Order: sequence, then structure tokens, then C-alpha cells
Amino acid sequence: MPRPDADQDQEKPLDPEVEKMRGKLVRFMAINLGLLFLALMVVIAAIVYKARKAQPVSPPMAGDVQVPAGEPLSGDIVLPVGARVVSQSLSGNRVSIDAELADGSRTIFVYDIAERRLIGQFAIRSK
Repeated sequence: MPRPDADQDQEKPLDPEVEKMRGKLVRFMAINLGLLFLALMVVIAAIVYKARKAQPVSPPMAGDVQVPAGEPLSGDIVLPVGARVVSQSLSGNRVSIDAELADGSRTIFVYDIAERRLIGQFAIRSK
């Protein structure tokens, strides 16, 4: 098998203009990689900062009324005089009561069972 010439094994020197262009490209690539690395470090630092400053998770909302074992939950829900309950709905620790008032109008009362207070009253009207 014939051996290639020794001259072909060695790389030939580049033209000075091509060598200058290659140097510029290497410098350009090094600067861009440095900037990319710096930007990545800033993003990671921001994520770590946000994670450390995050507020603790709030307690669960639904079903958070604590009732001692063996004791029923009790309390008063006060409706206006002459009001008649049409329907009610329970969601988590909130109860909504659809009531017909003494004057014939209807209103929805929303109570928070955990805080034992009225949190909303909505009149039902037609246009």
C-alpha cells in the first residue's frame, strides 16, 4: 500500500488574512460565550433569590373548620325578620342561603363558618 507523502500529512499554514479572520471569530465566540454564561448565572441567582424570599404557603381553604372529635359544630346565622329560607348550599367552610324577605324580594346571604360572620349579601333583582 503506498504511503502518502509526508507533505500531505502536515497542515499547510493559513493565509495571513484567513488567520486574522479566524482570530476575530475565536475572540467573538469567546466574548459571546462569556456573556451567555453571565446571563445564565444572573437567571439562576434570580431564581434562588425568589425561592428564598417566597412567602410560606397559606393553609388550605376548603374544609379548614376544625371541629373537636365527638362535638358538633354550632353557631347562629341571623336573617332579617320575616325572611324565609328558600335554599342553601355548602362549599368548604362557606354556606350560601337563598332567602325570601318579608317584602317578597329575594337575597342570597353568604356566611363563613370558620370565622362565624356574614361575608356577603346579594339582592336578586330582575331587569
